[in-house]
Amino acid sequence: MVAGAGQGGGLVAGAGQGGGPALAGARLARDRVAAAVPDVPVLCHFRRAAETCDDGPYQEIAAYLRRYSRHRVEPAFAALAHFDGVHFARRATAPTLFSVGLRDPVCPPSTVCAAFNRYAGEESGVTVWPFGDHGGGYGSNPPVRLSWLRERGLAPEL
Repeated sequence: MVAGAGQGGGLVAGAGQGGGPALAGARLARDRVAAAVPDVPVLCHFRRAAETCDDGPYQEIAAYLRRYSRHRVEPAFAALAHFDGVHFARRATAPTLFSVGLRDPVCPPSTVCAAFNRYAGEESGVTVWPFGDHGGGYGSNPPVRLSWLRERGLAPEL
């Protein structure tokens, strides 16, 4: 989602399957993005996810590679790299607030942390939900995001 936020840019945000595209938007439209808020983003560090995840979309990659692993592992991951949030994060510069659930069976925390650790923007943070699954902090996360956006003048005061 891209929304006008004043101060020369909009906000890119998304959760789960929307989190990966939020990272892509932060990179591809970086001159027009004032902030990025990827929550428990999918589509980060495909290889790690396919090797460790037993739930969600990465099972399909593992099943494909199980069948064709001898000849197609490296070409498969080379193709997926074009969509990997880690690579978009390396070139995104807007302030960002990630979130990660440490018990997430769909987006392993290590894949979210890989994108966060490579984020190029100087101002980045992560909200860690120790007992959160793929829902992260559920209803607790929106107030955290809103407060973070307010601190940057990107959300109205209540």
